[in-house]
Amino acid sequence: MTEILIVGAGPAGLTLAIDLAQRGVPCRVVEATGERPVNPRCNTTSARSMEIFRRLGLAEEIRRAGLPEDYPTSIQYRTALDGEEIYRIDLSSAHDVLAGVGKEGWPTPEPQHRISQLYLEPILERRASKLPGLSVERGTRLVELRHRDDDVEAIVESGSERRVLRCAYVIGCDGAHSTVRRQLGIRYEGVDAIQQFVSTFVRSPELGKLAARDRAWTYWTYGRRIASLIAIDGDSLWLNHVAFAPGHDTGNEDPEQLLRESVGRSIEHEVLGVVRWTGRRLVARQYRVGRVFLAGDAAHIWIPVGGFGMNAGIQDAATLGWMLAAVCHGWAPPELLDAYELERKPVGEQFADAVGAQARTSFADISPDIHLTGPEGERARAELAERLAATEPRRYSPDGFSFGYHYAGSPLIIGGEDQTEIAMGGYEDRARPGFRLPHRWLDDGRAVFDLLSPGFTLLRTDPGAAVTPWTVAARDLGIPLAVVDLPGRYPAELLLVRPDQHVAWMGDARVRPDEVLTTVTARQR
Repeated sequence: MTEILIVGAGPAGLTLAIDLAQRGVPCRVVEATGERPVNPRCNTTSARSMEIFRRLGLAEEIRRAGLPEDYPTSIQYRTALDGEEIYRIDLSSAHDVLAGVGKEGWPTPEPQHRISQLYLEPILERRASKLPGLSVERGTRLVELRHRDDDVEAIVESGSERRVLRCAYVIGCDGAHSTVRRQLGIRYEGVDAIQQFVSTFVRSPELGKLAARDRAWTYWTYGRRIASLIAIDGDSLWLNHVAFAPGHDTGNEDPEQLLRESVGRSIEHEVLGVVRWTGRRLVARQYRVGRVFLAGDAAHIWIPVGGFGMNAGIQDAATLGWMLAAVCHGWAPPELLDAYELERKPVGEQFADAVGAQARTSFADISPDIHLTGPEGERARAELAERLAATEPRRYSPDGFSFGYHYAGSPLIIGGEDQTEIAMGGYEDRARPGFRLPHRWLDDGRAVFDLLSPGFTLLRTDPGAAVTPWTVAARDLGIPLAVVDLPGRYPAELLLVRPDQHVAWMGDARVRPDEVLTTVTARQR
């Protein structure tokens, strides 16, 4: 029997598979497409995703891929690429991050990284292919799911061959048109159309030379429509996203003309792909039916403001991975898995609302006067710059989405009274039950995350706090627990950190460890 079947070899599916395999859980990934899509999709990996990749041993390889290391990840807002600058957000290059420039002030050991999915997915797939107990089958599609009491039968098809796989669990990571979601009869809820887009992927050395005069990762331009030109390789590969109203018929829009409007003049180029698509704000009504789960775009899709869809899917994988491993290894009961939807669906809903609000702001109407010469044009551009300064930085430094999302209301969290609404741009950098453990640098230069074990970790900040009752209780319950001493780093004698780096409980040594451990692993409900 296949222990875990993951349908979909995108970032969420591959992250989940790697996490499970490194936890010793056999799994199989099936992907309907034989080759990856040509067009770039998400082009940024959030700080929280990079922290997850750090735990999986992938962060440095990912950070060295994508744009050249010395390429700035700045954002510019211009009338056209070859036009007037309106506003800019200057951000660090990968070289600066790798060199640790200013790291004392970082809220994370792994700042966000600008990398196209074109480069991210091959790194994940290469790692997956090297792990024992993990197989990736391209050109294999899911046909049907059959629910049984003790397992799930998945009928898959490779060419003309059909097979029946018996699986302990099935995870649908197969995107917005998820076969798994349709098999479960689960519908999305939300707004079906926020914006229409035409995305054109081009190769143009001339465009690269033009951009080299003042390099940036993304150039927002304001021609007939709002558009963004995104650097894919820092040289000749570019993606031109152009936004239209939700009811607009983009079938009549000429990608060549749209590119001319974004650049401000004609340039030599080769079109590598064109995609016409709809930006939405949708969340699945359920994330689970029996032994079948949804993650990534199969569970939630929204307009791609800041790449939050892919990165939320990676967060889904980090949460579901440890839970599945705990159940498969027998140190938590199947009831633990009930918490997946309870934890991740509220996050998906709050992300969807925040992203929708940001999209309304970012794609709001722009005065055509910004294209005028003379004082009127200067005044209009200054007014737009003032507006952008208030709305845009949080989109490109979304610390709230990376570090402020939480599971304070989960039955696996003790003392999670602080159920703060998630904000895109802000969060409180303090330890709280249900929240990600705040980052701290250690005296030897390591990050606190590097000390956390694959299982639970008990952080002791007071050297006098007794930990033997904890290790005995964990041994008796069969729960993997490591003890780490961190004098004075956090405002509690003891902090119990989950395998996904979220705080499950914090307090002093007067608590009964067995009661805490049974609650956080769903043995006591």
